[in-house]
Amino acid sequence: MTDVVSLDAVSKVYGKGQGAVAALREVSAGIPGGSFTAVMGPSGSGKSTLLHCAAGLDTPTSGSVRLGGTELAGMNETRLTELRRRRVGFVFQAFNLVSSLTVVENITLPLRLAGVTVDRAWLKEIVERVGLAGRTGHRPAQLSGGQQQRVAIARALVTRPEVVFGDEPTGALDTMTARDVLVLLRQVVDGMGQTVVMVTHDPVAASYADTILFLADGRIVDEMTDPTSEKVAERMTRLGAWN
Repeated sequence: MTDVVSLDAVSKVYGKGQGAVAALREVSAGIPGGSFTAVMGPSGSGKSTLLHCAAGLDTPTSGSVRLGGTELAGMNETRLTELRRRRVGFVFQAFNLVSSLTVVENITLPLRLAGVTVDRAWLKEIVERVGLAGRTGHRPAQLSGGQQQRVAIARALVTRPEVVFGDEPTGALDTMTARDVLVLLRQVVDGMGQTVVMVTHDPVAASYADTILFLADGRIVDEMTDPTSEKVAERMTRLGAWN
């Protein structure tokens, strides 16, 4: 499989001089197309920084980040914004829905911001796949937390992005609702060929992925394929995540 996202010797340093903090240290990784990758590590290990650099939300101090064949380093903020709007989907812990908009208006917001005509057939397919048929006229306050996160996932998919990034997408959900959302993300990969990269601290959430990248002190220190929640929990304990 071809890598949709590739990082080559990516470092990110915040601050200068004696106060400088290295969040990432020469990280290299490839994310194959049509795969589900989880990123885990102790608090402060660089998980979110890795996600933000890979998604073009943050600029590395050094190294190369490529989305498809496009090098992100050197792009100005305007070009990065356009790239994120067209080629990247985002799902966050906070659902980030607009309270005054209906479900369908929230889903199609990225298209309207980009001045792109809504493909009604594609919109209908996404709404059905995420289980929101019959809810499209509702506003966020009329939905459960799980339903709101489904809206966020649909919004992330509507632009047909090359990759969907999730930053703790189940962090604000109860166990049963989180499982439903994880099953949905798994189906998005298996049934639609979508590429998903998810930061999580939850071994159960990570077990839905094909591959897990483990970070510690800004470096990738291990990788796991075919994970189970038990194996993930054991590895995180050895990393000192819960000490």
